[in-house]
Amino acid sequence: MSRGAVVGQDDGVTRTRLLSSRLAALGLLLLAAITWAPSAARAAGPPDIRHVWTIVLENKDYEDSFGPDTEAPYLARELTARGKLLTNYHGTSHASLGNYLTLVSGQAVNVVTQADCAIFSDIFPGTRTPDGQTLGAGCVFPRSVRTIADQLQERGLRWRGYMEDMGNTPGQPPTCRHPRIGAVDDTQAARAGDQYATRHNPFVYFHSIIDDPARCAEHVVPLDRLEQDIARPQTTPNYAFITPDLCNDGHDASCVDGGLGGLPAADAFLRRWVPKILASPGFAQHGMLIITWDEANIDPDSSTACCGEPTGPNTLAPGLLGPGGGRTGSVVLSPFVQPGSRTDTPYNHYALLRSVEDVFGLDHLGYAAMPGLRAFGEDVYDRTAPAPVPAGPPRCVSARSGRVVAAARLRPSARGVLLTFRARRTARVRITVTHRSGRRVTLRRLTRVRACRAYQVRLPDDVVRARVVGAGRTVAVARTASAEHDEEAEGAAS
Repeated sequence: MSRGAVVGQDDGVTRTRLLSSRLAALGLLLLAAITWAPSAARAAGPPDIRHVWTIVLENKDYEDSFGPDTEAPYLARELTARGKLLTNYHGTSHASLGNYLTLVSGQAVNVVTQADCAIFSDIFPGTRTPDGQTLGAGCVFPRSVRTIADQLQERGLRWRGYMEDMGNTPGQPPTCRHPRIGAVDDTQAARAGDQYATRHNPFVYFHSIIDDPARCAEHVVPLDRLEQDIARPQTTPNYAFITPDLCNDGHDASCVDGGLGGLPAADAFLRRWVPKILASPGFAQHGMLIITWDEANIDPDSSTACCGEPTGPNTLAPGLLGPGGGRTGSVVLSPFVQPGSRTDTPYNHYALLRSVEDVFGLDHLGYAAMPGLRAFGEDVYDRTAPAPVPAGPPRCVSARSGRVVAAARLRPSARGVLLTFRARRTARVRITVTHRSGRRVTLRRLTRVRACRAYQVRLPDDVVRARVVGAGRTVAVARTASAEHDEEAEGAAS
């Protein structure tokens, strides 16, 4: 955090109490939720972007980062010359954590996430409002609350969160690091050699991710894996969320190891990592890099909002001292962005989430679905990118959940009836066929299928229906007398 006694506390629990007291004194508990229907119309689609990187820095006003006296010349001069400066970009809340959560889920803050969750507690009661918000107070969202990570994985797209210093401390998990539910978060203050902060890792605040430890460990990883991942398009995530440590994000004015912090440290971090991203094959033709901040400084002048930001159902002042997280600015670099340009269009974290969801053709989560909220448009995407390299055949990605079988068809062939299908994931299956007489038979020839492979099973010519059961899910396919229509239905296995 930056200015003021509230955020100057080193002890996380003390800071939580002070912030909570201020919230209570200001009477910030909202008793009714604002509701709306999800927006029906979308703006013209974004360009052919296939890889998005987001780097989140900490606690700087626009003038600090981009003004004439900036301590970040690489960011403010060189990177803006290569990309587009969003001069009117805003954070959505104070303190840090709420902004990170908004960026990946569209969820607004509550009184505990505003205080950066010194104790890693579940949100209670955790019920949902019609506009997709979660009611209550606490840190970790119920399993039903989805993130952009869940959306991407459901589409078979790759994502990763890269966290600097995660795994540096012996005895701590090298991936997916977070406290136990109900435990104190021991990363609230930096330590020499380990300046990882849980509150800057949004993915571990969702049960939809941490309740599957193997999945979380695969996707929420140390930053040092980024360089290897982006070396080839096949291993480059479609969506990468990058969090520097508490020194390199500009959060701490001086680093716990004695190094120089603040904007000079953040600028050095960008100088080290941004060229690697820009030189990667995934960025060259179809990439977009967004460099943003979680919030501006915490004071009344830096707690402004934009874009019709609602307060949310759990607090009247997302910015503690005002309606938002303040004006920070952001930089966008992409082959689809005119170098050295700028836009004054107002954007915030909800708008950024909406913009990334639009890139991948996803629904809008939480307040990213607000009617009238503007996603990146022609003011940002104002350049025709070089002609894309011809794409090879689409790469199949094994599904982690849902039905095992897709694209099932049952049709006559020269020798009987042919059942064909594609496996979405590796699993054991059971095939049951129904003959015209009504007799049902379970086949024993095929018991296991592998993800991304196509299968065909030849059946007697009087078979009229087939059921493929795998992982508790059933796909049923029927053949009409003329074989001109295939019908596919899905349900729970009986």
